[in-house]
Amino acid sequence: MPVINSPKGFNIAVASAGIKSPGRKDMALIYTEKPAYIAASFTTNKVKAAPVLVDMVHARKGRAHAVVINSGNANACTGQQGMTDARETVSLVARGLGVAEESVYVCSTGVIGVTMPMKRVRSGINDLLKGLGNAGPEDAAKAIMTTDTFHKIVEKRITLGGKRGSMVAIAKGAGMIEPNMATMLCYILTDFNVDRASLKVAFEQAVEMSFNRITVDGDRSTSDTAMVLANGAAGNEVLVYGSTDFGKFASALRDITYELARLIVKDGEGASKVIEIRLKGARSEKAALKAARSIGNSLLFKTAMYGGDPNWGRIMATLGRSEVPFAEERVDISLGKVMVVKGGLDAGRIKAAEKELHKPEVKVTVNLNSGEFDASVLTCDLTETYIRINSEYTT
Repeated sequence: MPVINSPKGFNIAVASAGIKSPGRKDMALIYTEKPAYIAASFTTNKVKAAPVLVDMVHARKGRAHAVVINSGNANACTGQQGMTDARETVSLVARGLGVAEESVYVCSTGVIGVTMPMKRVRSGINDLLKGLGNAGPEDAAKAIMTTDTFHKIVEKRITLGGKRGSMVAIAKGAGMIEPNMATMLCYILTDFNVDRASLKVAFEQAVEMSFNRITVDGDRSTSDTAMVLANGAAGNEVLVYGSTDFGKFASALRDITYELARLIVKDGEGASKVIEIRLKGARSEKAALKAARSIGNSLLFKTAMYGGDPNWGRIMATLGRSEVPFAEERVDISLGKVMVVKGGLDAGRIKAAEKELHKPEVKVTVNLNSGEFDASVLTCDLTETYIRINSEYTT
């Protein structure tokens, strides 16, 4: 795989602070000397980590110079001390870079309920500031991992307004993944010049069609953060909502977030297969999405998928409790290319469907035949490994 470089104007550093595991890179710093417009999305969990609370305030200004990230400790449920530590982290980075504190964002991921080891964090920040520019996006993607089994990075290069620019996105996420928004950290860097309000619209649309449509285990974390930083270093004319070039930019942003979302599901804790659930023929998009999510979060469905068991009754029962209006006798269900239910009744193709479920990627199509609206959700199967990972997480 070719080396992925940062977009123009962005510099990155990583460091080993020993926040949880000695010797591994567990801190990253992303910096743009030219201030970037920023759009961000945060967890909807009522319990929010201290860094999320700090960043939500900073994001109102819409500008960013730097993002500092650590893995190993979420700095969540840590009370006033957690807020003090998050603000100190921001202050140290801002002072070291010579920028305003409100232009620095802090993100943490890892164990909940443990106070930050600030002596190690301070040392890590010092190393980050000294090493700025000596690392790349892939290094940062590795530094922010927790239970991830591989780092997640996507790059797109396009030409807008006669100027060649790029988008580079990194993410982490494998467990506690549930829509609105999924448990993850994501940073998208671009050197394109985009109007602030237009960037916000494009990002909201991209998040809704990607990170808000995946689920691994139905849990939502305290630390979910996704953000896009656009510093304009490519030198293109400002992109404004409604223009042709803005449409191309927004399309690329949707593509890049969807690719990352798919990688997160692929790396779901203990997962052996990616499952796309397409819900068709609903009375509204909201109903279609609700039904698809209900299936994606069903433990019975997910364990059946792991075992390669084409037990379509799990799907039908989940639809019934989803509170989405439909008529049982109209429902069609397909597993891969094989229709197993026609008009609410068994289609007699269970053996053929079983082969479909042994593929690494499975498409489940449910047609309610009750309306004109569709929606899709990405999920994965549930295995014994998921139990092992999460029974040993803090020990």
